[in-house]
Parts: sequence; structure tokens; C-alpha cells
Amino acid sequence: MTFTVLLEGRNGHFIASLVGAPNLSVTEPSRAQAIAALKAEIQHRIELGELLELEIDLIGVSNIAGKYQNDPTLREICEEAYQRRDAETQP
Repeated sequence: MTFTVLLEGRNGHFIASLVGAPNLSVTEPSRAQAIAALKAEIQHRIELGELLELEIDLIGVSNIAGKYQNDPTLREICEEAYQRRDAETQP
């Protein structure tokens, strides 16, 4: 799993936060320690079942892109549309 992390330096310390979860952050004296501590906290929350990886189905045109690329009916519909368009645009 990959998570996006925001790392900020503040008052001589580093704050590592999980993007999208502002309540999940750690503060440590060094950058490496902050990353390691946040990684450990994320791992702990995954083990508890608090952080999950969800796959979301796309809704809309993106979900069917390429689905009908080999459908001969679609080609016929396109050809008819092109012929009508060309007939309307010619003087």
C-alpha cells in the first residue's frame, strides 16, 4: 500500500501527517524519525483495521472506454453519423 504523506519542518522538529487524515500525524526531532514514526502508526492502524484499501468502481464514460472498440455496430453508427454531418455541411 502507498500513502501520501505531508512532511513539514516546524520549530526544529518535523511533523509527518497522512494526507486526508489530519488527526494522523507525528512530531519527531528529525525527518527520518518522523517518517519512521508515521509509518509505524499507519501500520498499527492497518493492523487494527482502521485504515483500509478500497477499490472504487468508476462511474461514467471512463468506465466503458474501449469496451465497444471491436463492435461492428458502433462502426456503422459512426459512419451514418459522419455521412449525415457531411451532407449537412456541404452547400
